[in-house]
Amino acid sequence: MTTHNESQTISHRRLGTDGPLVTTPGLGAMSMSGAYGPTTDSEGITAIHTYLDAHGTLIDTGDFYGAGHNEMLIGRALADRSRDDVVLSVKFGAMLSPDGAFIGFDGRPEAVRNSLAYSLRRLRTDHVDIYRPARLDPNVPIEETVGAIAELVESGYVRSIGLSEVGAETIRRAAKVAPISDLQIEYSLLTRSIESNGILAACRELGIGITAYGALAKGLLAGKTDGRRAMFPRFQGENLAHNEGIVARLGEIASAKGTTLPQLAIAWVAAQGEDIVPVVGSRTSDQVTATLSSTEVELNPEDLSAIAEVLSDSEVRGHRYPEALMAELDSER
Repeated sequence: MTTHNESQTISHRRLGTDGPLVTTPGLGAMSMSGAYGPTTDSEGITAIHTYLDAHGTLIDTGDFYGAGHNEMLIGRALADRSRDDVVLSVKFGAMLSPDGAFIGFDGRPEAVRNSLAYSLRRLRTDHVDIYRPARLDPNVPIEETVGAIAELVESGYVRSIGLSEVGAETIRRAAKVAPISDLQIEYSLLTRSIESNGILAACRELGIGITAYGALAKGLLAGKTDGRRAMFPRFQGENLAHNEGIVARLGEIASAKGTTLPQLAIAWVAAQGEDIVPVVGSRTSDQVTATLSSTEVELNPEDLSAIAEVLSDSEVRGHRYPEALMAELDSER
């Protein structure tokens, strides 16, 4: 199913066997709350409206983005729009200190219910479409966290249950408690671990979709290496020099095809399966328009072969997160 908007074609894909029908690519809203540098609310609202006006539906946020700012921004942007036209995906559970540092995760059932109460108020809505723990709480069985969300589904406050950055064993345990619509996890030309660690296979076996964030590898595939990105090992010293060499070769493929590398990168993620929806972070209207243009890029077998040759010839260097954060990822165990 496709929607035509001037020169752009937005495809629709279902998240999991029983999850919502969403547009691809989805809109990631994190950067609208200062994650990669200063921005303004007016820019963010305009970006969201640009996406919606192009018939996009999937908006992804987290209650900890900007310590609630992101949800309030989205609530303002949707105030004059039909709620039925939007699929809101919300992550919860990450705890912050006053200076914005992450200090842990809380997946207790009472925390699940408390977090949703605040999200509903900030988003100005009576339900969220997909609700997911941002990470696995090591002190709370996933069955308890998912069971609490399932109760919220029964009460009508949540439509579908999602997961984020968890491994295959956790996915299987969660799926025994309640239907899971999708797993949100990093997946890109430069981050393909889900192909080899059993995560993608487990999701496909269980009928769980993938919402793939990081299609642009935190900006590396878009030529952005400044600011807060310096905290990531892939953007440091010799790692960065090596990785930029891979990016340059991929850029040559994009240029030969008459497109940009970011658009090629998004199209590659989407081409990995109908069960995969790239969610691309944007903070301006122009970025949204560029992201949507990736739907015009059709990768033929020759293109995919050329990309695979580059990827097999040289592995990316450096972890995708600093060591301390990598240790907290169930998906990396």
